[in-house]
Amino acid sequence: MNIYPIFVHIHSGLRWLVLLFIIAAIVNAGFKLTRKSSSNCNDCFFNRLALIFIHLQLVLGFVLYFISPKVIFDAASMKDSLLRFFLVEHIGLMIISVILVTIGYVKSDRAVDESKKHKQILVYYSVALLLILVSIPWPFRGLGAGWF
Repeated sequence: MNIYPIFVHIHSGLRWLVLLFIIAAIVNAGFKLTRKSSSNCNDCFFNRLALIFIHLQLVLGFVLYFISPKVIFDAASMKDSLLRFFLVEHIGLMIISVILVTIGYVKSDRAVDESKKHKQILVYYSVALLLILVSIPWPFRGLGAGWF
C-alpha cells in the first residue's frame, strides 16, 4: 500500500484549516486594534489554533518531503522548475512562514500592552499568510497539485 497519496490529500486538505485560522486571527487582531479592544479568550483561540495547525502541517510536510516522488535530491533538480519548487522553494517559504507565526504568537503572548499584542499578530501572521499563499502549489500554477 502506498501511503503517499493519503499524506498528500491530508496535507492538501489541512491547508484550508491553516488558511482559515490564520485569516481569522488576522481579522480578529485587526478589529481589536482598530476598536482598541482588550484581549479575550477568542483571541487566544484563533491565534493558538493557527499555531497548532501550521505546525501540524509542517510535520506532515516533512514526511511528504522525504517520500514524495517530486522531491529528488540531485543537482539536476535545480534546472527543472517543478522539481526545484518542491525541493527548495515550497519547503523554504513554508518553514519561514511557520517561524513567523511562532514568533508572532510568542511575542503577542508576552506583550503587556493590548494594542501591541494585536499588532504582533497582525504583522507576523499577515506576512506569513502572504508567504504561504505564494508558496502553495495551486492547480492554476501548473505544479501538478490539486485543490485537495
